[in-house]
Amino acid sequence: MADSMEEEMTEERERLQLDLTCPVCQSIFDDPVLLPCTHSFCRDCLRRSLRVKKCCPLCRKDFKEGQDISNRALRDTCETFLKTSNWRPNQQPASNDICKIHLKPVELYCEKDEEPLCVECVALHNTHRLWSVRDGAAICKKELGYRVQIFEKKVDSYKKTSSKISKAVDYIKQQAQQAEEQIKAEFERLRQVLITEEALRLRALGSEEEEKIAALQELNDKTTKDIAALKELTDSLKKEMGNEDLPLLRNFKELKSKARWGGEDPRLGEGCLLDMGKHVGALSFKIWKNMQAHVKYNPVVLDPNTASPWLALSADLTSVKESSERLTVPDNPERFDPCVFVLGAEGYTSGKHKWDISVGDHPKWVVGVCKESVPRKKKFTVNTSRGVWAIGLSKGVYTALTPERTELQVQQRPEVIRVKLNIDKGEVSFWDGGTAKHLVTLTHKFDERIYPIFGPGLHNTPMILASGKMAVHTS
Repeated sequence: MADSMEEEMTEERERLQLDLTCPVCQSIFDDPVLLPCTHSFCRDCLRRSLRVKKCCPLCRKDFKEGQDISNRALRDTCETFLKTSNWRPNQQPASNDICKIHLKPVELYCEKDEEPLCVECVALHNTHRLWSVRDGAAICKKELGYRVQIFEKKVDSYKKTSSKISKAVDYIKQQAQQAEEQIKAEFERLRQVLITEEALRLRALGSEEEEKIAALQELNDKTTKDIAALKELTDSLKKEMGNEDLPLLRNFKELKSKARWGGEDPRLGEGCLLDMGKHVGALSFKIWKNMQAHVKYNPVVLDPNTASPWLALSADLTSVKESSERLTVPDNPERFDPCVFVLGAEGYTSGKHKWDISVGDHPKWVVGVCKESVPRKKKFTVNTSRGVWAIGLSKGVYTALTPERTELQVQQRPEVIRVKLNIDKGEVSFWDGGTAKHLVTLTHKFDERIYPIFGPGLHNTPMILASGKMAVHTS
């Protein structure tokens, strides 16, 4: 009898435990809340469920956030149950193969909601496509297999990118070494110019010093001789003045005629000192002014980071020609490839700018300006509608590269092309640099940074950027 009563109490406790169990976490309710559909859940369990879908986790009825209310009666019952039983919160189900809502074996898979189900869950998914666990696993594995392939391809792609990055690092080191060597060589050249200038100025100073000292020494020697002569004359007069009166009177006329000095009084002449203004006055300015003969100025220099791999630039970035083989350079975003172009190093947003390009006897070339956003990694038609304002030579015909390809009338072959850019006025004009004859003017309202662009063609003779004139202005 006692055993029967104990079994009944155990069953009642288990039924009560089931009634007090959250259908989501399968633990005794913790701070339970009640939904309009009368289902209750732990507050945290409901909050996590709402992140996925705004509906009841059990019956899937929609409800608005904030409609849930605290189920105080259920909370008090749970607290009493926990105090009078050996139940431990957060107790997990015995098996992961059991549905957490209906506590029945999981045998199906919902393709739409992508979750395993028990037979009791079918009513909640009656419009969805259901599969057996085995078939569902195959579907999931197939989809994951596609993702694995994508990730494996990404790994290969990332490895290639990593290799490119490493090569770019090595290339930067080469650039830095090359730049360092050029900087040191240029400063050494200028130092030698300064050393030579210093020697010339010190030699001029020493020469003037010797000349001025020699002149004063000559004056001093003459003065010393005059002093001896004057002293001898003075002594002679003093001796005669010591004679008797009558002899003195008899010789007075002769003595008086002898007592004369015809020499000039010694004095420092004008310009006898060093010309300090010549040697040290505005010295740094004079040195800098003379340095112009040893300094070259280029209004435009080339940007090697934009140059096509088929172009070779000079060390001073003032000339470009075809490379006999494709250069190994980083595929950075600024670089033209496959188009064979290179940009100037400086872009402009305002003002007037001018530069000359020596094209020589090149059979094919393009020169002009382009907007910063011009395509770099694909072929494009070079014309004004693509953001390039330029002229070119091809098959013996000079052309303004407008959409309709305007042919230019040229009487003689220009060896130098002059480009004049007036951004504020919206004009870029082209001239024969040798004869100063105007070729064509293209107009546009420039709304982004503009760069000089050069297309030397595949020709082994370099296209050269001419140096500009320098002048010193003082006021």
